[in-house]
Amino acid sequence: MHGVKLFTGAAVSVLLLALAGPTPALADTIEAALVRAYQNNPQLNAQRAQVRSTDENVPQALSGYRPKVNVTLGTGYNYQDVQTSQKGTIVTLPLQPNSASLTVNQTLYNGNQTANRTRAAESQVSGAREALRVLEQTVLLQAATTYMDYLRDAATLEVQRSNVRVLEQTLKQTRDRFNVGEVTRTDVAQSEAQLAAGRTQALTAESNLTTTRANFRRIIGNEPTNLAPGSPVDRFLPTTIASAVNLSLVENPNVTAAMFGIDVNYLQVKINEGALLPTVTVQAGVSTAYQQTLSVFRTNTASAIATASIPIFQGGAEYALIRQSKENLAQQRLNLETTRDQTRANVVQAWGQLEAGKAQVQSAQAQVTASEIALNGVREEAKAGQRTTLDVLNAQQALVNARVALVTAQHDRVVASYSVLNAVGRLAPQVLGLNTTVYDPSVHYQQVRDSWAGVRTPDGR
Repeated sequence: MHGVKLFTGAAVSVLLLALAGPTPALADTIEAALVRAYQNNPQLNAQRAQVRSTDENVPQALSGYRPKVNVTLGTGYNYQDVQTSQKGTIVTLPLQPNSASLTVNQTLYNGNQTANRTRAAESQVSGAREALRVLEQTVLLQAATTYMDYLRDAATLEVQRSNVRVLEQTLKQTRDRFNVGEVTRTDVAQSEAQLAAGRTQALTAESNLTTTRANFRRIIGNEPTNLAPGSPVDRFLPTTIASAVNLSLVENPNVTAAMFGIDVNYLQVKINEGALLPTVTVQAGVSTAYQQTLSVFRTNTASAIATASIPIFQGGAEYALIRQSKENLAQQRLNLETTRDQTRANVVQAWGQLEAGKAQVQSAQAQVTASEIALNGVREEAKAGQRTTLDVLNAQQALVNARVALVTAQHDRVVASYSVLNAVGRLAPQVLGLNTTVYDPSVHYQQVRDSWAGVRTPDGR
């Protein structure tokens, strides 16, 4: 029994090493897993495509500053029968009319709607980038959590399997003692029942590990193999909860995205108000036409016309739009306050979980040590006849529960540190020092912002 019980101590070392020593060579690390999730997660890449799509709103808005040029070409065949008098000769006159025209329209003033649309589009781009930061942090937190989930579930499975081996040996020894009359049939039944329960717990742990393996593949992108222990990221956290809360109100992407949302809604009010102001446009054009009539062979024209349109009453829809956009702006401002309150609460909650996690690890380690001592003592007392088989089985189960609690506490300790970093708004590759190229959304924006023509995307599609 002594040789088997020692293995349960090694079963949780996979997480204990996270706080105690370097990772083994050629092992998959949590940092490498985060890099793969950051680079390859399809949900994250889809959000990056969404940001690139939002970038195109800016050149669309800027097109309001630019002229609109149209070329019109016409050709055909015109057949006419001309009779000079009631009894005169009928003359057939076929015509081939052709025409070409060039028209240029330029808006000079439209109530600053183009300027406000451009500023609103730029704020939409900024908001989309913050939404991308939100998803980046979410994916990285999911990856770190899944990585630690697999370590926890793998260690738990080893604990349960080791427990089954100990219970199998305990049952064998109990049966041997029953055969020589040292214990009763009840002791044997108790050992059999505990072994059956232990096997059920091992099967449950194996099922949990299978589920976690599937989540690992979904989020990180590969099957988990030879995972090194994960470690907390406390070194990147603020030193106090007050500083963490203050930092979150500045850097959390949910807060900054809500702030850009206010800008967009404010500018939408200005755009709708611009519909009440005059619009001034200039149109210039040249055209040439051939054989349009029998008497004229060719006609050349050129024109330049300035037009001022002053809206008087459009049915009232424009006023309703202004009022509606003002209510949307008020709603967005309230949403910002809600987001700030939620962010503050998330930081406090995550910080509390981190502090509790630190204490739980120490408590669980003390519980394991005490349970090991208790189990050894109960076994020695059982040999002297002072303890029953049930006492030994209960002590063994208490040790198993303590080891599972320690594994879970170490998992929660690491995940909580990532959760605090996420709540603050700093769970990013730059902060973590991940060995990867950081995606820069401004590159695509600069490539398309001042584009006047072209249907291909910057990457050649």
